Amino acid sequence: MTAMSPRLRKLALTAHVTFSLGWFGAVAAFLALAVAGLASTDAGLARAAYIGMGVTGWFAIVPFALASLITGIVSSLGTVWGLFRHYWVLIKLLITALATGVLLVHMGPISGLAATAAVKSMSAAGFQGLRIQVVVQAGLALLVLLLATALSVYKPRGLTGYGQRTQRRTPPAIDLNHTK
Repeated sequence: MTAMSPRLRKLALTAHVTFSLGWFGAVAAFLALAVAGLASTDAGLARAAYIGMGVTGWFAIVPFALASLITGIVSSLGTVWGLFRHYWVLIKLLITALATGVLLVHMGPISGLAATAAVKSMSAAGFQGLRIQVVVQAGLALLVLLLATALSVYKPRGLTGYGQRTQRRTPPAIDLNHTK
């Protein structure tokens, strides 16, 4: 893919950052609901929290995760960073793709928990393992998203093998301002 115009590159980056922040915020809200559902002694509040988790998962987290993945790929392909040239971009791609895959797999049990909460009262012991699991997983998801953010900010050096080969093939830029 050829390089994007500066205006299009900024638009793609803005979209990517926005969707990534949305993903992070939606996971934080999900974690708050998961903690409220686990810690609450009020059955109605617990039910509402688990129903809210299902809605948050499907209508916020999943769309933001997919949009973040897609806009990240588009952004990297249209910039000098490339998708496979730098380790930090490749690692961030893998983190995002794996996190999105894990999210999609775990939405099944979350949907089941939300559906159960919608039709019957949640006892203190009911689904206890799953209730703890969603709190832990949401906390881990936030850490993974923080890691991806840190990679974007710090951009550790290091070219992949592909990046090294493409760098060797690219002729040096000619400086038209300094002639001999």
